[in-house]
Amino acid sequence: MDDLRDQMKDFFLQYASYVILDRAIPDVVDGLKPVQRRILETLYKQNDDKLHKVANMVGQTMMLHPHGDAAIYEALVNLANKGFLLDRQGNFGNLYTGDPSAAARYIETRLSPLARETMFNPDITEKIPSYDGRNLEPVSLPAKIPLLLMQGADGIAVGMATHILPHNFTELLEGQIAYLEGRDFKIFPDFPTGGIMDKSEYDKGRGKIKLRAKIEIKDPKTLVIRDICYGTTTESLIRSIDEAAKKGKIKIESIDDYTSKEVEIEIKLPRGQYAEEMLDALYGFTACEVSINSQVIVIKEGHPWETDVDEILRYNTDKLVEFLKQELQIEKERLLDKIFYRTLERIFIENKIYKKIETVKTLEDIHTTLDTSFKPFRKKLIRTPTHDDREKLLLIPIRRISRFDIDKNKDEITLLEENLAEVEKQLKNVKKFTINYLKKLIEKYGKNFPRRTKIKAIEEIDRRAIETKKIKVGYDPKSGFVGTKIAGPTQFSCTNFDKLLVFFKDGTYKVINVPEKQFVEGAVWVGVADKTTVINVIYKNTETNQAWAKRFIVEKFILDKPYRYIDEGGKLEYISSDIEPELEIQHARGKIVYPLKDVLVKGAQARGIRIAKSAFKSAKVLK
Repeated sequence: MDDLRDQMKDFFLQYASYVILDRAIPDVVDGLKPVQRRILETLYKQNDDKLHKVANMVGQTMMLHPHGDAAIYEALVNLANKGFLLDRQGNFGNLYTGDPSAAARYIETRLSPLARETMFNPDITEKIPSYDGRNLEPVSLPAKIPLLLMQGADGIAVGMATHILPHNFTELLEGQIAYLEGRDFKIFPDFPTGGIMDKSEYDKGRGKIKLRAKIEIKDPKTLVIRDICYGTTTESLIRSIDEAAKKGKIKIESIDDYTSKEVEIEIKLPRGQYAEEMLDALYGFTACEVSINSQVIVIKEGHPWETDVDEILRYNTDKLVEFLKQELQIEKERLLDKIFYRTLERIFIENKIYKKIETVKTLEDIHTTLDTSFKPFRKKLIRTPTHDDREKLLLIPIRRISRFDIDKNKDEITLLEENLAEVEKQLKNVKKFTINYLKKLIEKYGKNFPRRTKIKAIEEIDRRAIETKKIKVGYDPKSGFVGTKIAGPTQFSCTNFDKLLVFFKDGTYKVINVPEKQFVEGAVWVGVADKTTVINVIYKNTETNQAWAKRFIVEKFILDKPYRYIDEGGKLEYISSDIEPELEIQHARGKIVYPLKDVLVKGAQARGIRIAKSAFKSAKVLK
């Protein structure tokens, strides 16, 4: 049992480590998860500036990735939709509506110019064998942009999760420049879906932000949503609005989605509702406002690292300086090697050293002769010629020796020496060179990534205050109008979320929204549809003249649908919502006092209780 427990412990730790390091959490150096890195490496190997079928790239990536094609395809589409590293052609889905992308065989992609310029350099990329040992894959890409903060990242591992919000390209690079110059910097999220953001509680990525959809007032009765909150779609947003309307939190007449390349959701309001007053309710009760928490956990040097976005930007900037220094050092070595060989070649041809080996019979003797011949010119050379250098000279064709242009050779060496001097100057002040490099990136690509999310302080919404607004409703029996703009003899108070219950003389009733002014012809009673008010009714059958009494509560209804509360052929004689009414009933055989409070409360469609066997004549209220 102890052995089994130890095995389970070891296996679980191995599994947890694998998920954390190789699946879910991105690396701080290049901001990529392993599957994303393998996709980019495959695209780089296949890069010819032409678009590639995604299905083909998925298959090629499987040589590096030990999991199925579905995971690679999903990761590629997600990476492409970030908008930084991949060019797209075809349907990659809709970020706003949440519509899925087309099948992999129908869409195409390639590395973007930004990716090709800033993400790759085989000379400084450390590689390790792939999962099956047949190929090599990079440990991390030498990213010269803070990709992790640009794209953001989400990942759920074993015992930990990361949620890094995306930031603005230009602001990140300007923050790097500020850090290199010794100035303070502040960076805040920027979402591809736009919106309005309150960053007061962001706390360098250790807190949260409040995000609102951008809502325009088209006219007093129409609202248009132009930006949605990050993490929502137009479908989920519309669903949240519908649910709020069903719960009575807001009132809408209709909602239409015209979203295509840009978000456009149009909300029409019913009578009695105005756009200015509806804004707070939309922010308070729907997904038009969300709070997003940020948690920054990344992989640094093979271990999880919980940090903040400022520290990541400083780390990425230090790595950028390191990468640029390595590239300058490699360029310096390359220029020195070119200068050396151009000089060696000129000495070889100008001094006709090639003639000294014409009669030498063995390769070993040829190398000895060349080595001896170059000794007088050692001071002109950067280093001593090696065996490989001499072999390279021996491969020069006679045609090239005969056409050798000494002046052109000197010009080439002069140009190479100028380039070398520039590289050495940059190496002496790598920090300044890095700042200029970042400024060039901003100038070249900054216009492609403008800030989409507006930063603005957002006041906390008091949901209770906007949920119940008292309004007054009037009803004028003479004119037949009811509404908030009617000053009739009947007045009552309700909230902006209430419905009105209207009973008509013809024996029907219906429930309506609170209007500004609405004609209700034949109405005999108007009140609030509160599902608690008891309605008292006396009616008679016009054929038999027998009277019936009933009491009921309207609990269930469909808006604006007519219902009957009196049988067909019946005539209404009395209706009220009095608590304990008593009536004097006149019938063919005399009078009786009839307490309606004794009638049981049933449904509106119940027939009721017959008052007297003889013919009904009239009803008079006693109290």
